[in-house]
Amino acid sequence: MHTNIPDSKLGEPVAATAAASPIAGAKLSSLPKKLLADSPSPPRILVIGAGSRGHAYASAVVKHTAAVIAAVAEPIAFKRREFVSRFITTAGKKQEEGQQENGDSGREQHAFTDWRDYVEWEKARRARAAAASSAGEVIPPGVDAAFVCVLDEQHREAVEGLAPLGLAVMCEKPLATTLADCVAIYDAMRGSQGNVPRIFGIGHVLRYSPHNMLLRRLVREQGVVGDVLSVEHTEPVGWWHFSHSYVRGNWRRESTTAPSLLTKSCHDIDFLLWMLSEPAKEGEKAHRPAFLHSTGKRNFYRKARKPAAAGTATNCLSCPIEKDCMFSAKKIYAERHLRKGNAGWPVKIVNPEIEDCLSTLGPDAAEKMLMKDLSEDWTSETPDEEVRKRPWFGRCVWEADNDVCDDQCVTITWEDDSASGSLAKTAQFHMVAFTEKICERRGRIYGTKGEIEYDSATIKVHDFAADRTEIFHPEQRGGGHGGGDDGLATQFVQAVGAVKDGRMGMDEAQKKFIGCTLQEVIQSHAMVFAAEDARKRRAVVDWPSWWQEQVEKRLTQK
Repeated sequence: MHTNIPDSKLGEPVAATAAASPIAGAKLSSLPKKLLADSPSPPRILVIGAGSRGHAYASAVVKHTAAVIAAVAEPIAFKRREFVSRFITTAGKKQEEGQQENGDSGREQHAFTDWRDYVEWEKARRARAAAASSAGEVIPPGVDAAFVCVLDEQHREAVEGLAPLGLAVMCEKPLATTLADCVAIYDAMRGSQGNVPRIFGIGHVLRYSPHNMLLRRLVREQGVVGDVLSVEHTEPVGWWHFSHSYVRGNWRRESTTAPSLLTKSCHDIDFLLWMLSEPAKEGEKAHRPAFLHSTGKRNFYRKARKPAAAGTATNCLSCPIEKDCMFSAKKIYAERHLRKGNAGWPVKIVNPEIEDCLSTLGPDAAEKMLMKDLSEDWTSETPDEEVRKRPWFGRCVWEADNDVCDDQCVTITWEDDSASGSLAKTAQFHMVAFTEKICERRGRIYGTKGEIEYDSATIKVHDFAADRTEIFHPEQRGGGHGGGDDGLATQFVQAVGAVKDGRMGMDEAQKKFIGCTLQEVIQSHAMVFAAEDARKRRAVVDWPSWWQEQVEKRLTQK
C-alpha cells in the first residue's frame, strides 16, 4: 500500500482525511507562503556569513515569512554585495550593491565586513536612540535575531560577542568545535537565574524535514512498530563530496576544525536522541542513554592507498594518471559541474567569484579561473601554518593533510528505565564516505510489532501480525536536507515573532517552534565528544558518569 503524505505546518498535527493513511492518522500540510504576514512588526534578521548556509537560511526566510533580512556581515566583498543585492530590501526596493555600507549609527546600515562591526554599530545606535528619545530624532531600527553562519571554529566568538545585545540566535551546526566552547556558549547565553532568556536555535535541520517529522510521529506518537528495540541509521556522505569537504576542504583537519563526526554528523546523533530519548508527548520523561562506544579511522584518503602510477605528484593538474583518476579535481569541478553550467556549490567554494565570472565573461573564462585555483599547491618547504589555514582543492587526495575519519560507527545503548517507563534499546550510526548517494540518510527501525525502513524520500512500515506493508511518500518541499533547512529557518523566525508580538513567552515559543532547549543541544554535542573519547581510547563510555564529570560540573560552576 502506498500513501502520499502532503506537507504540514511544522509541528502542528491536523485532523485525518480520507486520503490520509490509517496508520499515520494525521497529515502534514504545506507551509503558508508568508508566515507572520499579519504581524505588526515582523522580525528583523542579521545574517553573519554569506556563504552557502547563510544563503540557504536567508532564502527560506524571504520565501516563507514576512520577516526582513535587514543586514549581513561578511568579509568577502563579492559575497557581501551579492547577498545585499539578493536579500535586503528597504522601502520596497532592493538595495544596490555596496549601498549604505559602512554607514554611521544615525543611518540604517545593511552591510558589514565583520560581525564585530555590527556589534559596535548597534551599540552606538542604541546609545543614540536613548539620547534621541527626548529630542525626537529618528533612529534606524536594529535587528531582533541573528543567524550565525561563519566557520565552525568561529561560532563561539561570534555567539559570545552577540550575547550582550540580547538577540535571538540561530547558530549553524556544530555549536562549537570543542566541548569547552559549547559550554562557554551556554554560559554566555544564559541569564543570572541559569535560564536562557532568549530564543536559541541550532542548525540540526534533520528535526525539521517533513520526512523525519512524519517518521517520529509514526514511531513515537503512534507506536506503529511497538516498542523500539534497535535502530540502524546511516549517513552516506558521498565519495566525491567527502573528498571536497573533508580531504581538500575546510573540514579536513581536526586541529583546525573538529572531528568529522562533529562537523558532518552531529545532527545525526541529535536525530537519534530526538527519535529515541526526548519526550514525544506531554508528561513523558526523557530516556537517557546508558553507554556508548565508537570505532572509525581515516581509512581510504591516505598515502598508503595512493596508486603507484601517480608517482610523486601532489596536484591533480600535474599528475600522470589524472585522466584515469576518479578523484581528479579537474573531473570533479570542471567536468562534473562547471562544464554543465553549474558554478554554484561545490565550484563556488573553490572560488566565490566564479559564478559572476561565468555569467559575465563566459564558460572559457570561468574554467580558466577554476584551473588557476586548482593548480595551487604546497611543497615540503611550505610552513604548516600556511598549509592549514586554507583549502587546497587541486591537491591529490592521497597526499593531503587530512586526518579526520572517513568511516565511523557509533553504538548507543539504553537500559530499562523505571523513571521514564522506557525499556532497553540500541542505536547504531554509520557515517561513511564511499557512497553514491550524497547525504541522503537511510535506516531501519526494529520494533516489537513491526519494522520500518526509511530513506530521505520514503518510509516503509511493515506490520508483523497483519503481514502488511505500507509505504509513505512525504511530499518533498525542496530546499536542503529534505526541506529541513526551510523548516528550521521558518520555525526560528516564528518563535522570534511570537515573542516580539507578545503572543507567547520565551519558554513557550522555544518549546513550540524550536522543540529543544540549549541544554539539550549541549547534550547531543556532548555525546559526539563522548563517542570520540570512546573511539580514541578504544573504550566503552558510561554516559551518565561521563556527562556528570565532563559537562554537568562545568554547567553548575556558575
